[in-house]
Amino acid sequence: MCGIVVIHDSTCSTGGRDDGGDATGPRMLARLRHRGPDSIDFRRVGRTWLGHTRLSIVDVAGGDQPISDPSGSQWVVCNGEIYNHEELRSSLPGPFVTDSDSEVVLHAVEAWGPEAIGRLRGMYAFAIADEDGGLVAARDALGVKPLYWARADGRTLFASELGSFDPSWRGHVEEFPPDHYWTSDEGLVRFAEHATVESTYASREAAWTAIRDTLVGSVRARMMADVPIGVFLSGGLDSSLVAAIMARHGAESGQRVRSFAAGVAGSSDLRAARRVADQLGLEHHERVYDADEVLDVLPTVVRSMEAYEPSLVRSAVPNYLLAELAANHVKVVLTGEGADEIFAGYDYLRDYDDADELRAELVGSVEGLHNLNLQRCDRVTMAHGLEARVPFLDRDIIAVGHRIPIGWKLPGEQGEEKRILREAFDGWLPDDILWRRKEQFGDGSGTATVTAGLAAELVTESDWASAGVPGLPPPRSREELAYQRIFAEHLHGVRADRLLGRFATA
Repeated sequence: MCGIVVIHDSTCSTGGRDDGGDATGPRMLARLRHRGPDSIDFRRVGRTWLGHTRLSIVDVAGGDQPISDPSGSQWVVCNGEIYNHEELRSSLPGPFVTDSDSEVVLHAVEAWGPEAIGRLRGMYAFAIADEDGGLVAARDALGVKPLYWARADGRTLFASELGSFDPSWRGHVEEFPPDHYWTSDEGLVRFAEHATVESTYASREAAWTAIRDTLVGSVRARMMADVPIGVFLSGGLDSSLVAAIMARHGAESGQRVRSFAAGVAGSSDLRAARRVADQLGLEHHERVYDADEVLDVLPTVVRSMEAYEPSLVRSAVPNYLLAELAANHVKVVLTGEGADEIFAGYDYLRDYDDADELRAELVGSVEGLHNLNLQRCDRVTMAHGLEARVPFLDRDIIAVGHRIPIGWKLPGEQGEEKRILREAFDGWLPDDILWRRKEQFGDGSGTATVTAGLAAELVTESDWASAGVPGLPPPRSREELAYQRIFAEHLHGVRADRLLGRFATA
């Protein structure tokens, strides 16, 4: 996991100043240092300035970026992980100069063209520049990794976070769309589609096997690292399943899995996480916090997350404090993000009585995660130089989800959400954990109650009467207004209407 900055100037000749033309590049890169505390470097390649801050995960000693091909004519900067890099490496001519998965991206695009991007399995945002002036930039199909861009006066700027852009550029910033690449010759091109699968499983047993085998494979693939890894453990179904799979894999390799939980004293998440950790034999760590700590950290969380939607902020606070704890022990964590969108885990989905409408809502919710839970997940972890991986959002698991008859995703007789997922992992967890009813992370950690009570301190009743932040939609509560003001102060000049997602357009 890293941070990238790219400045492409179509008006200049190849070669040129090594600072992005006006020192813009180094300024932008410095604002991303939290994403890559291990090293920082940059290079001018043709008409493009490439900058990179590195969190060393794979090939710790030899994987610093930008990375070039053997001829030195093409260079890559990449944020993310390519889980099938060894498989791709065996099919590419090379020669390779590092063991980095990011170098595989460079060789794949060089050998097979931009169409090769669809063969990458992982989470990524990258740019490849050549000495002849060309540039290819891309973002993974679900937008697990962030990428923003701005275009004006013949220049195109890219960065991993909104706050990286100079204030004079923020009015031009847009989100780079997931599932697309951009070249200086062709413009935007979509490289993949999230098509539904027509055939469905004929029996629940077949679905159970597919769910179990695919998730186990996805978790194991995401345990790829040359550094210590762990798991965020709320004690809910999704993170507990990830922890259970990791524990079995760790037992095979003689490694004890480290787990991390956060909440206020006595919260249900902390109790459940302890129960899971004890059952699985994990090395468990906790962050217990109080209302004063929540109030102190709220502005930092909003600035880090680059969003202001209240439910996201409430869940981001425990995640932020959790990441701070985990970063003291590991460099990589796995999380349970995405399971609710694939297996219909949210309460509001109970209101759908039309199968086609429910199916469409689930597809849309997966494709919209890059502006919601995935944005929160990336920012609060990378604020502490910690990489988060999301095994439920593997493309194979999404395909399995499409093949499950929609009726099997409805609540069970006792009202249990995600029943088909629970059934698939019968015996992997204690029954009281496997069948524990879902709580939102902010609720289970005890943070939602605390943040709701802080609204009156953040925005007074008289202040609320004249609510409104220029450039942002009307706030729906005093709490949201407080977060909007923090957002606007941190990202002065950013236009919300240029950013995709519910938090910007609601």
